[in-house]
Amino acid sequence: MMKQFTGQRELLRPTKTRFATAFITLSQLHEQKNYLRKMFTSFDWSDSKWAKEQKGKTIANIVLMPSFWNIIVFCLKVSGPLIRVLHLVDGEKKAPMGYIYEAMNRAKDIIVKSFNGNEEKNKEMFNIIDKRWEIQLHRPLHEIGYFLNPEFFYDKSEIEHDAKIMSDLYKCILRLTRDPAKQEKVVAEVGLYTNAQGLFGNELAVRKRKTRAPS
Repeated sequence: MMKQFTGQRELLRPTKTRFATAFITLSQLHEQKNYLRKMFTSFDWSDSKWAKEQKGKTIANIVLMPSFWNIIVFCLKVSGPLIRVLHLVDGEKKAPMGYIYEAMNRAKDIIVKSFNGNEEKNKEMFNIIDKRWEIQLHRPLHEIGYFLNPEFFYDKSEIEHDAKIMSDLYKCILRLTRDPAKQEKVVAEVGLYTNAQGLFGNELAVRKRKTRAPS
């Protein structure tokens, strides 16, 4: 009966990446909202044996409840941008290190905008996102990947003036080598990079900033 009303569409689409399955299922539900509501108010449904069973009545009430669909929209607004970040981390098309930090910041901005910029209204939700971000993905290397990605660095002057990013840059340098001479050499090369000098200022390098991955 469901396929009859949804044009043979399936609601459940298991994916190779488990984190996307729930999101895709909710998307499918939302896409078929009008058809599903139409099914549960049809004569086909009311004449069926399921409409007389308690489980059937419960499901029909849920699908016809406006708050159910509002919750789905809420979940999609929050999880959609985050799924794109996870897809980047899980993908194989390009090394994600230089893109994760910016992708997560962009995802959070999109989520805030989808709630009309009212972050305070959903403070608990943002606390959960930040907590998971800090535990799993937010590491100095991700910030340095962001710093060393020409696609972002030369377009955003605030990166070089971000105290946290610059602090983590020096932490990484100290971690990677304890040799003072090598540390100073790296710092000198960072100066060439930030000022777009040497090969970083080459016409071809400038042209390829947004099309060639840092790796």
